[in-house]
Amino acid sequence: MIVRISGEGQYRLDDADAPRLDELEGQVVAIVERGSEDGFLDALKGLLDYVRSHGTPLADDELEGSDVILPPSDVSFDEAAKDFTGEGLIPD
Repeated sequence: MIVRISGEGQYRLDDADAPRLDELEGQVVAIVERGSEDGFLDALKGLLDYVRSHGTPLADDELEGSDVILPPSDVSFDEAAKDFTGEGLIPD
């Protein structure tokens, strides 16, 4: 699975990482759907850190289609609310 963090780059993750990614994204979605920013940045950081620590960065000249595109770490709560709703960004 290829995951892009906007403004940062792409990471290759094993398909076995999908359930944990889905769980972490679900935490972000739940916070956004509550409409409260409390815990949002920590949950987003946890999701992005998981991708960074479990993924292998793709070289800048390696072009791959992204299966998932995550927002950058400095995304605002209001911007994230447009993407992290319902089923979220990570396909089942």
